[in-house]
Amino acid sequence: MKTSMYVAVLLVLGASVVHAEIQEDRGYTIAKEIDKRDSGFGDSSNDSMFTLRNAQGEESVREFTVKTLEVPGDGDKDLAIFHRPADVRGTAVLTFSHGVKPDDQWLFLPDLKRVKRISSVNKSGPFLGSEFAFEDIASWEIDKYTYKYLRDDVSDGHECFVVENTPVYEYSGYSKRIEWVDQTIYQPQKIEFYDRKNTLLKTLTFHDYRQYLDRYWRAGRLGMVNHQNEKSTTLARSNYKFKNGFKESDFAESALKYIQ
Repeated sequence: MKTSMYVAVLLVLGASVVHAEIQEDRGYTIAKEIDKRDSGFGDSSNDSMFTLRNAQGEESVREFTVKTLEVPGDGDKDLAIFHRPADVRGTAVLTFSHGVKPDDQWLFLPDLKRVKRISSVNKSGPFLGSEFAFEDIASWEIDKYTYKYLRDDVSDGHECFVVENTPVYEYSGYSKRIEWVDQTIYQPQKIEFYDRKNTLLKTLTFHDYRQYLDRYWRAGRLGMVNHQNEKSTTLARSNYKFKNGFKESDFAESALKYIQ
């Protein structure tokens, strides 16, 4: 009897290990497909607008332009240049995304006329007063996370894979992200962010997807809700352009001081 029970326990444990491996393999396969479908765009630009809402519902707006350069073999380079309101005009944020290696980020403050490097340990801080953190605005890179498929589900009427993403890069402000990936276009419909205590911190939703160059899907509106401070930020994106001919020099740290 004891031997039979011991064998049964081993079989259960073995089945659990196999199931976990299958979940991880499928999660990584989904992530690979996302990466494959979004590769090769070269560069892009768009006009963006943050609408910030505090816990009382009061709103403020920030308008900016985003330029992106795809870097083969590494993460994308992104440059955000703020235009309105007057107190942030000329502010710029430059991000070099990487995989496991910490992202490089710089902030140009026009009033001080200086470029400030953003510390790797401070990426969980709010991006220009929004509910997006500095690490949220860096491009998604497949090596940043390990993946585990959880289930199929529906989000806002879309059939989705639900995948748990666990950060493997240092100093992330999150213990994990739960992502709902559209099964048709392989783009996120919703992401839940959990803080270092594994408590739900924020939820990001994606809306108004459009396809560009007959291949690349981009959301026209994103909504980030912070469940712990009751603040929210809506990000509206428009006027997408691809194949702009951007060069590496357009994204140099030294060029930040000369941005108009």
